Amino acid sequence: MRALYFAFLNSWRGLVYGARTERAIRLELLLLAFGLPAALLLGTGLWVRVALLASLLLMLCAEFLNTAIEKLCDHLHPDRHARIGVVKDLASAGAFAAQGLAALVWIAALIDRL
Repeated sequence: MRALYFAFLNSWRGLVYGARTERAIRLELLLLAFGLPAALLLGTGLWVRVALLASLLLMLCAEFLNTAIEKLCDHLHPDRHARIGVVKDLASAGAFAAQGLAALVWIAALIDRL
């Protein structure tokens, strides 16, 4: 139980750090805050609501991983480097794909609702 508590604290520190330092994370947290009540209103059933919220959480997870990769790359190689740039671009593409998935789920739910 103690290990679980410390794991939660580590995650909480990461969440707070990301929210304080990264504009993209703040924006996605804001989307999640507005998305929660919107999902409850827009979703026509339990699984649609779950999919709407899960898509926002997945998008946030991808952004945290993208940020972690960028921070690690900057720490290991602070100067501009072509191969590090490729790694950062790949991480960014993963975050972009998660955003695309979220948009797809939300558009499908909106079409289903109308």
